Amino acid sequence: MTSVAAAAERQSHVEPRTPVSAWAPPLVGLAFVAALKVLGLDGGYDGSTLSLVVAVALIPVLFGAVFAAVYHAELIAHRTGEPFGTLVLAMSVTVMEVALLASALLGDDPNPTLTRDTILAVVMIVGNGLVGVCILMGGLRHKEQSFRVTGANAYLAVLIPLCALSLVLPNHTVAAPGGAYSSSQLAFAGVATFAIYLAFLYTQTVRNREYFAVVIKDDEVADKAHKPSNRATLISFGFLVAALLVVILLSKTFTATVDVGLRAAGAPAAVAGVIVAFLILLPEFSAAVRAARADKLQKSVNLALGSACATIGLTIPAIAALSLLYGAPLELGLDSKDTVLLLVTFAVALLTFGTGRTNILYGLIHLVLFATFCFLVVQP
Repeated sequence: MTSVAAAAERQSHVEPRTPVSAWAPPLVGLAFVAALKVLGLDGGYDGSTLSLVVAVALIPVLFGAVFAAVYHAELIAHRTGEPFGTLVLAMSVTVMEVALLASALLGDDPNPTLTRDTILAVVMIVGNGLVGVCILMGGLRHKEQSFRVTGANAYLAVLIPLCALSLVLPNHTVAAPGGAYSSSQLAFAGVATFAIYLAFLYTQTVRNREYFAVVIKDDEVADKAHKPSNRATLISFGFLVAALLVVILLSKTFTATVDVGLRAAGAPAAVAGVIVAFLILLPEFSAAVRAARADKLQKSVNLALGSACATIGLTIPAIAALSLLYGAPLELGLDSKDTVLLLVTFAVALLTFGTGRTNILYGLIHLVLFATFCFLVVQP
């Protein structure tokens, strides 16, 4: 009877099959990278018809690899539990973002402002766009939604100094011209942002996990309790490595193609930062919106603000280290227009997350601020 019961138990916990969207993109991406190497088109768009075809095909290949990487990172995070699960997911997203930014910073035609533009875009997309959509859609469906004020305040307490150190303070130092840090200042800023993120990570995953807890419904308990097997986790790790490798190998081609496209369209250089930010945040964006519609605003807050904290807290130290190591110029300071918009965003966010309850008014305000950011990127 024991063996029969064990067999029945094993049958009730059959591993779900990995969806095609999770395993196919890394394999297609690696084949795509190999084809670019053979054809000599890994440098981006060069005006030929074949390179145009490559540029068009590059977008779905890269987006597929990003979504696959996040999927497998979340599966591994489910298996390992906290705090390692959060680290796996954060590090995966950071590797992809750093690869894209490093390709622009260290390329043949360096772009010293892409890191600044991308970080600002991340804050605006998360703090206004994603937060606004989640609150608006959740409010339309559920009228009012609640979340833990302690957790939201912790996110904002981390984001505000991270943005000040990386985007605002460089304009008010005198050791280096323009919106740049000197070498020693950049090293200090990198260490400081990393220290802030580590303190937050410890608070989130060890010390005060209850600040960020999401209420789990009865029908989700069994799914949460059943973790992926070691075999499934190992397979996901292999696909995760493959997906990250695709993003890293295609980063130079992507940034070069985007640069050519923006020049041809006559668009401002800051649009490139918005494109990179959207590419990295899209998986978290869709997951956060689904959670808000399901009346799980706390999960939306964790996904949205948590991704912004990880993006800045890990990307700035990595890019600062690359800049110092290779002597690449790095301009981080925002202009006065963007600084004002950043300050208004945080002021509104403090009011939005200050009561523990939201309605559609807050969502609409954040969306207006996001629309303002998008308009000023195109029409500075």
